[in-house]
Amino acid sequence: MTAGGDSIEIKSFVDDSMTLIPLAGPANRQGRIIADNICGIKSQYKKSQGTSVLKVFDYTIACVGYNEKMLQKLGINYKKVLTFGNSHAGYYPNSTQIFFKLLFNDEGKIFGAQAVGQDGVEKRIDVISSIMRNNGVIQDLLDSELCYAPPFSSAKDPVNILGMCADNVLRGFVKPA
Repeated sequence: MTAGGDSIEIKSFVDDSMTLIPLAGPANRQGRIIADNICGIKSQYKKSQGTSVLKVFDYTIACVGYNEKMLQKLGINYKKVLTFGNSHAGYYPNSTQIFFKLLFNDEGKIFGAQAVGQDGVEKRIDVISSIMRNNGVIQDLLDSELCYAPPFSSAKDPVNILGMCADNVLRGFVKPA
């Protein structure tokens, strides 16, 4: 890597195309890689997923990977599921809903996810981001063993439920409208 930061194009994790992802996390990682190489330590940047989060008043909006508009622009066929999940156990006080969209293909490869809610949104997108980074698929969302206690999540975390819904589509149990 000979350049890094917010104004360079890097390879997208989703489809290997060159893209601009001006985010602090990837820029800082690129800086460390450049420093490593200057010091003779072989280090290489491993693409970007564009994982990001934004606070708008009381709401948190987070995403990873591609959205529908980008997949359509690139001509990539995809499936999607939309779900709601609770930030933590519904019977525990102050639970709020999180809205999720997950984009994936027939083989279960995850192209991207978006979520909006008031609590726990970024945690769930971070989990999906990690699964994507490790070449995980829909089944890995379903199989993820995530922390559970009523103040923090439900016995079936919204990430697990998102995986179950996508798995139902892949198995043909439900046909999205």
